[in-house]
Amino acid sequence: MSQYLIPESKPKEECGVFAVYGNEEAARVTFFGLFALQHRGQESAGINTADGCHVYGHKGMGLASEVFHEDIFSKLPGHLAIGHVRYSTTGSSIISNAQPFLVHHAGEHYALGHNGNLINAHALRAELEEKGSIFQSTMDSEVIFHLMAHYLKDGFEDALTRALAHLEGSYSIVMLTKDKVVAARDPRGFRPLSLGQLNGGWVVASETCAFDLLSAKYVRDVEPGEIVIIDHTGLKSLKPFLKVKPAHCIFELIYFARPDSQIFGQNVYMCRKRLGHSMAKEYRPDVDIVMPFPDSGTYAALGYAEESHIPFEMGMIRNHYVGRTFIQPSQPMRDFSVRVKLNPVRPLLAGKRVLIVEDSIIRGTTSRNRIRNLRESGVKEIYMAVSCPPTKYPCPYGIDFSSKGELIAAQKGYVQAIAEFIGLDGLHYLSLEGMVEATGMDTDSFCLACYTGKYPLPPPAGFGKFCLEN
Repeated sequence: MSQYLIPESKPKEECGVFAVYGNEEAARVTFFGLFALQHRGQESAGINTADGCHVYGHKGMGLASEVFHEDIFSKLPGHLAIGHVRYSTTGSSIISNAQPFLVHHAGEHYALGHNGNLINAHALRAELEEKGSIFQSTMDSEVIFHLMAHYLKDGFEDALTRALAHLEGSYSIVMLTKDKVVAARDPRGFRPLSLGQLNGGWVVASETCAFDLLSAKYVRDVEPGEIVIIDHTGLKSLKPFLKVKPAHCIFELIYFARPDSQIFGQNVYMCRKRLGHSMAKEYRPDVDIVMPFPDSGTYAALGYAEESHIPFEMGMIRNHYVGRTFIQPSQPMRDFSVRVKLNPVRPLLAGKRVLIVEDSIIRGTTSRNRIRNLRESGVKEIYMAVSCPPTKYPCPYGIDFSSKGELIAAQKGYVQAIAEFIGLDGLHYLSLEGMVEATGMDTDSFCLACYTGKYPLPPPAGFGKFCLEN
């Protein structure tokens, strides 16, 4: 039976990580942690556990709920575990690249889950292969193990610290040995990573929404440049790297993170509402209703409606039961993938002037199809407000737009040209100043490179000219 994959033009996060120490149901706890982080990656899922003597593992392609079931948990004993859900930005979408990645070296097992992208991975890999290293995958994360292997004679902590010192780019990682769990975050803190407590033990997660599901207590963020080691002696914090200017990915607050999470010291839901308030102060077309395309832009649209006093409506209804694939239609339908996911409420929209609030426009193709669908439903005028500036520059730090050619704002150049391509009567992007102000944080806290082209770490040579498979 043929299958039809729903195309998306929205950016995708690369992965989510989770870890637990001191819980006899570590595998099950990790599964629920991954379930809460599923929005960060849907290609593969994996869990490794340990009981003080041995390391166990299972991973597979698909959602966490597809990869794990009751029989699997019985094969994953132990009171410590790490888990990973993945969307590939570096390395192909194949089982050998699913994480956590497990290696055996000098009588010890090491498992690693990585969220981020190492911009010097190719150079490090070439150097290591020249010295005799044999790689098992195409993942950038694997270089960490090969680097560690050179220094393990001096002890685990020293090996890990010296290995991480070689890395450039973004990483929030969790690691497991037979008796310890490790969490580490790059010195600029591109990606979020949080630390919590659960029934006397410890948990680590990409986002705090995983703690909420487990009734764990959020303690603090793992700090940029910090290494946390958890074993039978408790929690140990290492801060071996010089402090540098932070570069938190602002796209996490705008789009990636779940709205019920707390990241970078901010509640995501409230931040997105403030983005909506900022847009309403900058742009106020004469419209009858404000609406989002579920689920993108929903919380910013609520904020816009509050500030503008224009009625908020759910003019498009999402089918929540559409999976990642579905049976291909028997006859061509030019925007079937849009219609199967979102359907307009025609009596509400007919003859209306509407403002669509979006969190971002990356490639523009999905927005174009959705706007065409609204036009066919009898909408009179359609305007759009976007809760960030135009995305003009590719991201080398883990977001899946890695070439300028993918970005409509880079292609078209002018807002009016983008509006015409999508089919809008008017389009407004939130200003850089308005966006940052809405976060409640300082401009110097963020990586804004996808809007400004000012990269906190220089991308590798040739980056952005083509869409790299890596």
